[in-house]
Amino acid sequence: MSDAAHSNAVQSLAERLLAGDRAALARAITRVESTRADHQVEARALLTAVMDRTGEAWRIGLTGVPGVGKSTLIEALGGYLTAQGRRVAVLAVDPSSSRTKGSILGDKTRMGALATDPNAFIRPSPSAGTLGGVARKTRESMLLCEAAGYDVVIVETVGVGQSETVVADMVDVFIALMLPGAGDELQGIKKGLLELAEILFVNKADGDNEIRARRAARDLTAALHLFAPVSPHWTPAVLTGSALNADGMDRLWDAVCAHRGALEKAGALAGKRSGQQVRWLWSMVEEQVLADFKADPGVTAAAPTLEQAVAEGRLPASEAAQRLLNARR
Repeated sequence: MSDAAHSNAVQSLAERLLAGDRAALARAITRVESTRADHQVEARALLTAVMDRTGEAWRIGLTGVPGVGKSTLIEALGGYLTAQGRRVAVLAVDPSSSRTKGSILGDKTRMGALATDPNAFIRPSPSAGTLGGVARKTRESMLLCEAAGYDVVIVETVGVGQSETVVADMVDVFIALMLPGAGDELQGIKKGLLELAEILFVNKADGDNEIRARRAARDLTAALHLFAPVSPHWTPAVLTGSALNADGMDRLWDAVCAHRGALEKAGALAGKRSGQQVRWLWSMVEEQVLADFKADPGVTAAAPTLEQAVAEGRLPASEAAQRLLNARR
């Protein structure tokens, strides 16, 4: 395809995306996620074309251990928001196999009602083994969703490894889901969640779990005093509710609104986003520089021998690294 044809195709896709065409949004995200060089050129051009229509959405991160009910809560909260006239996009990052790079991609099954809601868009994205199970292109996908008119974007992380840190650095507010009566308050401390979470929601607070949920909420509130808050303008909120019964969705959204209001009043929201954008810039530069370095013929020729020498303890890693740097052509 000629350069002119490429340009026309990108312009057409951008126009359809800005008009709210769901198929165009799905195709645009596919371009962003593709590793093909020509698709990456198109993706960058597309993002540039729609950039002035981004930045207005509420960006929400959500994490929690497997089984805590993340999908159930997203469906309940998403339904609550679409009933109020909002348009909700969900970027649900699946755990990928470290061997095959495949992923479950079952989010539309897990969120059946929300998947059929005309004011909702669900996009499962394989993590492909990247840090913390977060898809490398989630940030770009979030911008495309905003350009398509979705005013709430929820990023769900798998809740393992360092995924919490990565997601927390791309959203406005970070929510951690907890289980009642399962030692979750201690797990939260161990994983560092309490250092990142701005809202904690003790889920499954129904039936016999209600008392345990209230106790867990008290313990979490007390534990929060051991940590400095993420922002000096906001004291983390601890809530209880049941996603299965859609109980507490109003309180959860009220907390999200209160958090945003506190940051906006202090003039801190814009600064938070600006810092995220700059860190994102340098992370992409580092990623590309590393990829180019590894692809260098001199490096690829020297790497196996040096890796083996390090693995066998015959050469310090620092010396091997310097030899690799010197091997670049």
